[in-house]
Amino acid sequence: MAFEPDRTVSLSGLTEQEAKEFHGVFMASFVGFTLVAVVAHILVWLWRPWLPGEDGYSSLSEGLTQVATLAQPFIG
Repeated sequence: MAFEPDRTVSLSGLTEQEAKEFHGVFMASFVGFTLVAVVAHILVWLWRPWLPGEDGYSSLSEGLTQVATLAQPFIG
């Protein structure tokens, strides 16, 4: 990049317009990432809640037993 003496830059090396453009892209990607994370958390919560229900975590151990039974032919 050629040196431009009349170009005013901040400490980051960006002009005000470049900084605004970067900020816009950064905020859009941050909001998009946050929305994807929220949807993923909701889907995981619907699949398997993080807090135990009335039976506690006993249903989790039953599910693991079923998986182990199904996986046994593949394990050997």
